[in-house]
Amino acid sequence: MAFKLPELPYTYDSLEPYIDRKTMEIHHSKHHAGYTNNLNNAIQGTEFENQSIEEILKNSNLPQGIRNNGGGYYNHCLFWKILNPNPRKGSPELIALIEKTFGSCDAMKEEFAKAAATRFGSGWAWLCSQNGELSICSTANQD
Repeated sequence: MAFKLPELPYTYDSLEPYIDRKTMEIHHSKHHAGYTNNLNNAIQGTEFENQSIEEILKNSNLPQGIRNNGGGYYNHCLFWKILNPNPRKGSPELIALIEKTFGSCDAMKEEFAKAAATRFGSGWAWLCSQNGELSICSTANQD
């Protein structure tokens, strides 16, 4: 299965002033396109060639090129889906849980930025919730 660069559900300038048009265009047409092409090249002729991205990334012993490009491809797909040109505040419950876990929203943002900055590529981090507990999750830096 060849992976395709997804079309965005909004224009490159839809997220201004939060993310500028040029940044969005570069991330989509250059970075994500690069991960997509490199992933397709890396899986060609391998056992992973006909697997979904989720099936591929479940493997704990992936070759570095497949791991890095597969992760970049998947993370960008998620990134485009969760961005919204009409931002909204978190629910009072989420804000209370962030403050309980990290002390403040600013402290969470600081920890979040640190987690992302220490990872492969431009860094990927997520605010994760499991059983009512929050944590910062990030990709492993194995390059």
